[in-house]
Amino acid sequence: MTNRLKGETSPYLLQHAENPVDWYPWGAEAIERSRAEQKPIFLSIGYSACHWCHVMEHESFENEEIAVCMNEDFVNIKVDREERPDLDEIYMKAVMRLTGAGGWPMSVFLTPELEPFYGGTYFPPRSAYGRPGFREVLQSLAQAWQVDRGKVTSQANRLAKEIAAEGRFDGRSALDPTILDRSLDALRESYDPTWGGFGGAPKFPHAMDLRLLLRHHDRSGAPDALAMVTHTLQRMADGGIYDQLGGGFHRYSTDAEWLIPHFEKMLYDNALVVPVYLEAFLHTGEERFATIARESCDWILREMIADGGGFASTQDADSEGEEGKFFSWTPAELQGVLGRKLGAQAAEWFGVCEEGNFEHGTSALWRPRPDMEIAAGLGLDLGALTASMAEARKALFLARKERVHPGRDDKVLCAWNGLAISLLAQGYQVLQEARYLDAARTAAQFVLENMRSEDGRLFATHRAGKSQHAGCLDDYVFLIAGLIDLYESDFDAGWLHRALELVEVVEEDFLDAQHDGYFTTGAHHEALIARLKNPHDGALPSGNGVHALNLLRLAELLGNRELAQRAESLIQSLGKLVGRHPLAFSQLLIAVDWLATGPREVVISGELEDPSTQALLAAVRQTWSPARVVALADSRAETEFLPLLQNRPATEPALAYVCRNYACKDPVSSPAELRAALVLEE
Repeated sequence: MTNRLKGETSPYLLQHAENPVDWYPWGAEAIERSRAEQKPIFLSIGYSACHWCHVMEHESFENEEIAVCMNEDFVNIKVDREERPDLDEIYMKAVMRLTGAGGWPMSVFLTPELEPFYGGTYFPPRSAYGRPGFREVLQSLAQAWQVDRGKVTSQANRLAKEIAAEGRFDGRSALDPTILDRSLDALRESYDPTWGGFGGAPKFPHAMDLRLLLRHHDRSGAPDALAMVTHTLQRMADGGIYDQLGGGFHRYSTDAEWLIPHFEKMLYDNALVVPVYLEAFLHTGEERFATIARESCDWILREMIADGGGFASTQDADSEGEEGKFFSWTPAELQGVLGRKLGAQAAEWFGVCEEGNFEHGTSALWRPRPDMEIAAGLGLDLGALTASMAEARKALFLARKERVHPGRDDKVLCAWNGLAISLLAQGYQVLQEARYLDAARTAAQFVLENMRSEDGRLFATHRAGKSQHAGCLDDYVFLIAGLIDLYESDFDAGWLHRALELVEVVEEDFLDAQHDGYFTTGAHHEALIARLKNPHDGALPSGNGVHALNLLRLAELLGNRELAQRAESLIQSLGKLVGRHPLAFSQLLIAVDWLATGPREVVISGELEDPSTQALLAAVRQTWSPARVVALADSRAETEFLPLLQNRPATEPALAYVCRNYACKDPVSSPAELRAALVLEE
């Protein structure tokens, strides 16, 4: 038994291709049928790594009796939220307004005009857990559609108008000059002083907040701003949210202690949180942060490279039908790999207990106690125990490789690849791992060659040789950021040329000419019930916030004041919202901090392969100085394109210029002098 999803490329949609439900992908065929037959639409949105999506599929969508109800009374559409973030954004707002909460699987009922009238997330097949049963929901809504359709459509129309109005909000205002201080105060209030992070369970990494806190520390000198970051990063690295054997972070913690995660691993989560470890390493010099960053980048290169060199989207939470089975252990399993004595020590080291801290008597690995305390409790020398645990970790990792692995969603998403390109380019710069740069360049070339149409616009997704779905704002601005980071890694000006081409598309297709800022969808996008802006951070940083920093960086590199003015106008277009809710705008406030700090322009004049050039570049890259751009004047330099490089021919040995507002201090030739100049410029 197959349905219309069998021709799709999304692994999530293909998972449902053999359901007895008469699924349609989102598109004209389903919508036209709904309108012709005057049937409401059941819209189900999820993603392949979502545990509860799998549960609802098994319980309801594979159930023949429930499928009959769905097929008789509704036109059923299945959407992969990772392919269609535009649809996910609109209808998540509807669910939030209808229920006060959101999540996936998202279950929304629409009129034939695509206006939402009822929604929720996971529904059990029959009433349970305080939730109405899905069968009962279907029957109740089908009856309401038949007997009280006017009321249903009227309510749906009103809700659709409320959602659409959010995209037309005029938030322009001069930014409150105290906004950075207010943001720091708000982060302090939200901070968990015991376990780190912000708020209670469930707990997410909040990468943008942590990066902003590092900049708050620079600006204000407040020691607690730095302490909040280092404490959180260490707690996360010690927690079950971090894969203690294979590196990389799971999506979020179900508890406040970072112990039990939802076990899916998302490319974007790692691409956002790992740069915080790189920045913390630069800021503090503490090798523990570099280690976590390196292990996480290694996980991406080991497990997330898709065919052609782009990066896959997610790893599933489940294996063999159980969430977390691949990642959890019992004491007996540890001893089976390591032997009785070493296995018992590893159980102490990783917090594995007989009763288990997870499900079915198993434990997620974590580091709940300090190394010295464990060594003392075992009566062992700390150095010897640390060395034996390093070997045990390797052995457990190899043993785990023999388990049934979680599934992987290998579709390539433009936006998430842009984030990963940025991470790996930064990882190359800070950790001096050339393979990270190679992987980032390969991914960028794959996206640019395979996920752009002939008119230069981006496709959002690629799989099985097919690129599809019009790119949204995030696809453009995350990729632009990655291309800028690539330029600052290998100094190939071609990356900047491609970035500027994409900037032009953003201006042409996404700009809100009336209120400024950028819409989520472009002018050439299919017509939906709303055209939104998404100005604040969510699981992903705000596309508007990312692009504000893109424009500021490009303005410095290219000497283009017009780009800086665009960024400043963009920031002001959100001034009212930022003033009311600074906690929601950390990504945008990173751009505000850039302006407040006053960026530096660093020019190295020398051939890239010259050891003296490499030494100066290493000095820049190993020095914490976030508000800066770096350019290279070598024999390849395009001086008309990059005015920073004019009248600075390559020299031997290489020279470094540290400039602000295009006024430069005397050049220096030694790494020590360059580091001193960068610090003085702070």
